[in-house]
Amino acid sequence: MFFVRSASQADLPKVSALLGRSWHATYDAIYGAEKVAEITASWHSLDSLKRRLARPESEFVVADDGKRIGGMAYAAMDKDETDVVHLHQLYVEPDLTGQGIGRDLFAEVETCFPSAKRMRLEVEAKNEGAVRFYAGLGFVEVGWTKDSGGDKSDIPGMIMEKVLSFPG
Repeated sequence: MFFVRSASQADLPKVSALLGRSWHATYDAIYGAEKVAEITASWHSLDSLKRRLARPESEFVVADDGKRIGGMAYAAMDKDETDVVHLHQLYVEPDLTGQGIGRDLFAEVETCFPSAKRMRLEVEAKNEGAVRFYAGLGFVEVGWTKDSGGDKSDIPGMIMEKVLSFPG
Protein backbone atom coordinates (compact mmCIF):
# COMPACT_ATOMS: atom_id res chain seq x y z
CA MET A 1 0.00 0.00 0.00
CA PHE A 2 1.26 3.45 -0.92
CA PHE A 3 1.13 6.37 1.47
CA VAL A 4 1.33 9.99 0.34
CA ARG A 5 3.88 12.10 2.17
CA SER A 6 5.93 15.23 1.64
CA ALA A 7 8.95 14.70 -0.58
CA SER A 8 12.46 15.18 0.76
CA GLN A 9 15.73 15.90 -0.96
CA ALA A 10 16.67 12.23 -0.50
CA ASP A 11 13.68 11.25 -2.71
CA LEU A 12 14.74 13.37 -5.67
CA PRO A 13 16.94 10.83 -7.52
CA LYS A 14 14.08 8.31 -7.40
CA VAL A 15 11.57 10.96 -8.46
CA SER A 16 13.78 11.99 -11.38
CA ALA A 17 14.05 8.36 -12.52
CA LEU A 18 10.27 7.87 -12.13
CA LEU A 19 9.62 10.98 -14.26
CA GLY A 20 11.96 9.68 -16.96
CA ARG A 21 10.20 6.30 -17.11
CA SER A 22 6.76 7.87 -17.06
CA TRP A 23 7.60 10.41 -19.76
CA HIS A 24 9.15 7.82 -22.06
CA ALA A 25 6.18 5.47 -21.59
CA THR A 26 3.69 8.25 -22.28
CA TYR A 27 5.35 10.61 -24.74
CA ASP A 28 7.82 8.65 -26.91
CA ALA A 29 5.00 7.86 -29.34
CA ILE A 30 3.96 11.54 -29.46
CA TYR A 31 7.27 13.44 -29.47
CA GLY A 32 9.87 10.74 -30.12
CA ALA A 33 12.37 9.28 -27.63
CA GLU A 34 15.07 11.86 -28.39
CA LYS A 35 12.80 14.86 -27.64
CA VAL A 36 11.49 13.15 -24.50
CA ALA A 37 15.06 12.51 -23.29
CA GLU A 38 15.90 16.18 -23.91
CA ILE A 39 12.84 17.39 -21.98
CA THR A 40 13.45 14.95 -19.14
CA ALA A 41 17.09 15.99 -18.82
CA SER A 42 16.00 19.59 -18.40
CA TRP A 43 12.65 19.56 -16.60
CA HIS A 44 13.33 16.51 -14.40
CA SER A 45 16.95 17.06 -13.48
CA LEU A 46 17.96 16.96 -9.82
CA ASP A 47 18.63 20.72 -9.89
CA SER A 48 15.18 21.42 -11.30
CA LEU A 49 13.53 19.17 -8.71
CA LYS A 50 15.55 20.78 -5.88
CA ARG A 51 14.26 24.21 -6.95
CA ARG A 52 10.68 22.93 -6.85
CA LEU A 53 11.18 21.33 -3.45
CA ALA A 54 12.45 24.66 -2.05
CA ARG A 55 9.84 26.93 -3.66
CA PRO A 56 7.64 28.82 -1.20
CA GLU A 57 3.87 28.29 -1.43
CA SER A 58 4.24 24.90 -3.05
CA GLU A 59 3.63 21.27 -2.22
CA PHE A 60 5.79 18.38 -3.46
CA VAL A 61 4.51 14.94 -2.45
CA VAL A 62 5.36 11.33 -3.22
CA ALA A 63 3.50 8.03 -2.92
CA ASP A 64 5.75 5.66 -1.00
CA ASP A 65 5.23 2.04 0.05
CA GLY A 66 8.47 1.82 2.02
CA LYS A 67 10.28 0.12 -0.86
CA ARG A 68 9.70 2.41 -3.82
CA ILE A 69 8.28 5.73 -4.90
CA GLY A 70 5.16 4.91 -6.91
CA GLY A 71 4.18 8.44 -7.90
CA MET A 72 4.72 12.13 -7.33
CA ALA A 73 2.85 15.41 -7.54
CA TYR A 74 3.94 19.03 -7.43
CA ALA A 75 1.74 22.13 -7.23
CA ALA A 76 2.45 25.79 -6.49
CA MET A 77 0.49 28.99 -6.05
CA ASP A 78 0.45 31.33 -9.03
CA LYS A 79 2.73 34.31 -8.49
CA ASP A 80 0.28 36.73 -10.17
CA GLU A 81 -3.19 35.25 -9.69
CA THR A 82 -3.32 34.81 -5.93
CA ASP A 83 -6.40 32.57 -6.00
CA VAL A 84 -4.95 30.05 -8.50
CA VAL A 85 -2.79 27.03 -7.76
CA HIS A 86 -1.02 25.26 -10.62
CA LEU A 87 -0.72 21.50 -10.68
CA HIS A 88 2.61 21.29 -12.49
CA GLN A 89 3.23 17.56 -12.19
CA LEU A 90 1.34 14.42 -11.29
CA TYR A 91 2.98 11.18 -12.45
CA VAL A 92 2.69 7.54 -11.49
CA GLU A 93 5.07 4.70 -12.32
CA PRO A 94 3.86 3.18 -15.60
CA ASP A 95 3.46 -0.31 -14.06
CA LEU A 96 1.33 1.08 -11.21
CA THR A 97 -1.28 3.10 -13.13
CA GLY A 98 -4.90 2.34 -12.39
CA GLN A 99 -4.32 1.53 -8.72
CA GLY A 100 -5.54 4.84 -7.26
CA ILE A 101 -2.10 6.34 -6.63
CA GLY A 102 -2.81 9.33 -8.88
CA ARG A 103 -6.10 10.02 -7.13
CA ASP A 104 -4.42 9.81 -3.72
CA LEU A 105 -1.67 12.20 -4.79
CA PHE A 106 -4.23 14.63 -6.18
CA ALA A 107 -6.41 14.41 -3.05
CA GLU A 108 -3.42 15.43 -0.92
CA VAL A 109 -2.30 18.29 -3.14
CA GLU A 110 -5.85 19.61 -3.53
CA THR A 111 -6.16 20.23 0.22
CA CYS A 112 -2.83 22.03 0.63
CA PHE A 113 -3.90 25.44 -0.70
CA PRO A 114 -6.92 26.70 1.28
CA SER A 115 -6.65 30.22 -0.18
CA ALA A 116 -6.90 28.95 -3.76
CA LYS A 117 -10.24 29.12 -5.54
CA ARG A 118 -9.11 27.33 -8.72
CA MET A 119 -6.56 24.71 -9.67
CA ARG A 120 -5.10 24.91 -13.18
CA LEU A 121 -2.97 22.50 -15.20
CA GLU A 122 -1.64 21.96 -18.68
CA VAL A 123 -1.94 18.57 -20.36
CA GLU A 124 -0.97 17.16 -23.75
CA ALA A 125 -4.32 16.65 -25.50
CA LYS A 126 -2.98 13.49 -27.21
CA ASN A 127 -2.44 12.00 -23.75
CA GLU A 128 -6.05 10.83 -23.67
CA GLY A 129 -5.63 8.86 -20.44
CA ALA A 130 -4.47 11.97 -18.57
CA VAL A 131 -7.26 14.12 -20.06
CA ARG A 132 -9.83 11.52 -18.92
CA PHE A 133 -8.19 11.28 -15.49
CA TYR A 134 -8.34 15.04 -14.92
CA ALA A 135 -11.88 15.31 -16.29
CA GLY A 136 -12.87 12.60 -13.80
CA LEU A 137 -11.46 14.78 -11.02
CA GLY A 138 -13.67 17.69 -12.11
CA PHE A 139 -11.30 19.60 -14.41
CA VAL A 140 -12.70 21.22 -17.56
CA GLU A 141 -10.94 22.62 -20.60
CA VAL A 142 -10.55 26.43 -20.41
CA GLY A 143 -8.01 27.14 -23.15
CA TRP A 144 -4.79 26.22 -24.93
CA THR A 145 -1.13 27.17 -24.82
CA LYS A 146 1.54 26.76 -27.47
CA ASP A 147 4.27 26.58 -24.82
CA SER A 148 3.21 23.96 -22.30
CA GLY A 149 5.60 23.85 -19.36
CA GLY A 150 6.82 27.37 -20.18
CA ASP A 151 10.25 28.43 -21.38
CA LYS A 152 9.14 28.65 -25.03
CA SER A 153 8.81 24.87 -25.17
CA ASP A 154 6.84 24.91 -28.43
CA ILE A 155 4.79 22.04 -26.98
CA PRO A 156 1.05 22.64 -27.32
CA GLY A 157 -1.09 21.94 -24.29
CA MET A 158 -4.69 21.98 -23.20
CA ILE A 159 -5.33 24.17 -20.15
CA MET A 160 -7.78 22.66 -17.69
CA GLU A 161 -9.20 24.11 -14.48
CA LYS A 162 -11.14 22.93 -11.48
CA VAL A 163 -13.04 25.12 -9.04
CA LEU A 164 -11.90 24.33 -5.51
CA SER A 165 -14.22 24.47 -2.55
CA PHE A 166 -13.20 24.26 1.06
CA PRO A 167 -15.50 23.94 4.04
CA GLY A 168 -15.71 27.03 6.09
